[in-house]
Amino acid sequence: MSTKKDYYEILGVDRDASQDEIKKAYRKMAMEYHPDRNKEDPEAERKFKEAAEAYDVLKDEEKRARYDRFGHSGLHSGGYQEPNFEDISFEDIFSRFGDIFGSEMFGGDVFGGGRQRSRKRRQAGQPGSDMKLRVKLSLEEIAEGTEKKLKVKKQTKCEECNGTGAESNSDFETCSTCNGMGEVRQVSRTMFGQFVNVQPCPECNGEGRIIRNKCNACNGQGRTKGEETVKVKVPAGVREGNYITLRGQGNAGLRGGEAGDLIVLIEEKEHKDFQRDGNDIYYDLVLSIPEAVLGSEKKVPTLDGKAKVKIDAGTQPGKLLRMKERGIQSLKSSRKGDQYVRINVYIPKDLSNEEKEKIKSLEEADHFDPENREQSKKGFFSKIKDVFVGE
Repeated sequence: MSTKKDYYEILGVDRDASQDEIKKAYRKMAMEYHPDRNKEDPEAERKFKEAAEAYDVLKDEEKRARYDRFGHSGLHSGGYQEPNFEDISFEDIFSRFGDIFGSEMFGGDVFGGGRQRSRKRRQAGQPGSDMKLRVKLSLEEIAEGTEKKLKVKKQTKCEECNGTGAESNSDFETCSTCNGMGEVRQVSRTMFGQFVNVQPCPECNGEGRIIRNKCNACNGQGRTKGEETVKVKVPAGVREGNYITLRGQGNAGLRGGEAGDLIVLIEEKEHKDFQRDGNDIYYDLVLSIPEAVLGSEKKVPTLDGKAKVKIDAGTQPGKLLRMKERGIQSLKSSRKGDQYVRINVYIPKDLSNEEKEKIKSLEEADHFDPENREQSKKGFFSKIKDVFVGE
């Protein structure tokens, strides 16, 4: 919709509403704002589609969880796409939510007039189930994107019968209970008009046909247990919790039914050098006291090799040195984050007597007294060099 409202507010339910409550609220709104009951009210059409969009998100547990956490913006990333029902026809909406209305609840004369639909033969088979697979990625892979080959154990299409479940194509017969339609219908009349209740045929399980001679290899299932290698392209910038949906790469359907999806869940490996913060990364660099006081040049790891950083004299512990665009590429653009080098100074514990004497000789130096840090620095660096490096 052009102006996005809160989906819970649209349906008039609480944020902790159950799925049954959400379904009932949507069904009530769909009945109230149905186009056949509000032919002269263009606002009713808007509310009807607005309710359908809200229900499309809230009925899906994963979409709902993401919406609860991030709002509408959460439906624009991580493999999601926010629904838009403005240009969807009423027939498509009824078809999408047939579990609520019945596949022809609005196809007859429920509100009078109505739209007549042609009866379509069901496709043979039953859809396969979705699968979830976790893949761990290093920061290096996340930074630039990668392609992974994954071995997946799943239900695959039977090669002997090509997924039909029958010994041959002549071993099918049309279901006599539903006459090949795959569904049975019960018609009832109410004060609102005629309702058609549509259910899958109990004889053929909604497939419209029955197998006389089952395939021996799969026992009529049309699928067998197997293993396949699939490729998944992972874009740069993904993070823990993102997922990628591979359509049709899940379990094969029964007897030629559509295959399910493979959902690849992203996990991040712990890195030995870096901590991630969004698209930026942080590296802890430990300096010796002389290096921090006198300055130095150090090599530090990056996501694509090593690079030099300059340490200015008098660098304080905790200081962050920025290495521009050495971080992770954004998921939404070509911009890269930065790498930050966090300075730490190593303080030794076990000193020799000679080392202790050198340290003690600095106790009276003005520049080692925090209260006198603004005093003149004359002769300071030469004295430090003598103590730590030697004449």
